[in-house]
Amino acid sequence: MKRVSELANDGKEIFCGIDLHERSMLAGVAIGRGDLNYHSLCTDDGGISRLIEILKSYRDKNAGSEVWVSYEASGCGFRLADLLESEGFIVSVLAPTHLPTSPKRRSNKTDKRDVIRILEVLRGHVLAGNDLPAVWVPSAELRDDREVVRRRLRLKEDSTNVKNQIHGLLRRYGIRKPEWMKENWTKKHIRWLHSLETVLNPGASVVLMSLLRQLDFYEGELIKVEQELIKLSEAERYKSRVEALIQIPGVGLLTAMVFLTELGDLSRFPNRRKLANYLGLVPRSWESGDQDDRKGHISKLGPSRVRKVLNQAAWLFVRYDPEFGRWFRERTPKKKYRRKMITAVMRRLGILMWHTALSAA
Repeated sequence: MKRVSELANDGKEIFCGIDLHERSMLAGVAIGRGDLNYHSLCTDDGGISRLIEILKSYRDKNAGSEVWVSYEASGCGFRLADLLESEGFIVSVLAPTHLPTSPKRRSNKTDKRDVIRILEVLRGHVLAGNDLPAVWVPSAELRDDREVVRRRLRLKEDSTNVKNQIHGLLRRYGIRKPEWMKENWTKKHIRWLHSLETVLNPGASVVLMSLLRQLDFYEGELIKVEQELIKLSEAERYKSRVEALIQIPGVGLLTAMVFLTELGDLSRFPNRRKLANYLGLVPRSWESGDQDDRKGHISKLGPSRVRKVLNQAAWLFVRYDPEFGRWFRERTPKKKYRRKMITAVMRRLGILMWHTALSAA
């Protein structure tokens, strides 16, 4: 992004704050410190084209002015930002969790108020040099890669959810698997579940068969998407880093790909503290007056998917890495504290993966 001082134009910059929803958006446009003009538009191609025309008309009437546009990150993705940037506008997507708010604003929330809040932050950045809580916008290619990796994660979650429903159904009817059957979800276990169709009551039998069909679908899709994930990991942009990451005890292909696709450009983190803060693995801090060292739970900001795979990998990491395993056990002699201590392992593991991937790039 260009420097603010280079773009200042004697208060004649054009600002546009957008409150974006799935089907509609409200855009507030102002010149410098002037009043806002509101435009209610659809989010389809016609609505976006109309927004571009409006912003171009402002730019044409104010020769030499730059158009600054901001909206909050949401499930709508970055398509709007791509289209606006292609027209030469300066676009920033803001992190909702980092925008200023208050109890009064939360209790009296409207689209216009949201537009004003976004515009205030944008004006403060351009005219006064305040920090802009903008998120990093990944490339279109990286966003496409994320879709595959996230689908792989979601399929496993759905499969686990169905398995839990089957366990719950059998528990409600007091049915337990035979003692000779040691493991769940093997071919023998699945055949045994199918044999319960004639044992259960009619309603429960219908539900069990439905759940087994659903499980079979998810397991089949899981295999197909896993194959696509393997192909993606062998692409030139990932191959060397994935090969380096899976050498770390506890880190598998899925963990490596989640880490690389969710974090994107690893060089954007200047140090390990910034990385840990982005991952949401640093404690919250409350310091005021005489209270100068009050720490709370971790912030849990940033991508939850990365924290999830790091948690799973951390337990394996302390089991199979002698050095970290010893470090972990010395600091948590009592097992009841190990769930809390694993957060520190997650942070260390994330930093190790960051260093490893940067070196392999």
